[in-house]
Amino acid sequence: MTANNERNRGVMTRLFGVVLIILGVLDSMLAWRGGFAVSDVYVLLVASGIFIYFIGAIRRGSKS
Repeated sequence: MTANNERNRGVMTRLFGVVLIILGVLDSMLAWRGGFAVSDVYVLLVASGIFIYFIGAIRRGSKS
């Protein structure tokens, strides 16, 4: 791999994780503000976003 590719490893994975976290938090806040019960789907979105973010962080930290 080139030096540029090694620096960019895991960037898209971490970005996707952050997007899932933001979507889960925004959906839960809107549901809470609207008077609805916060669904488990929103918690799963945030949890999966954190998990995917950490996978991206591990990929970035590992040296091949």
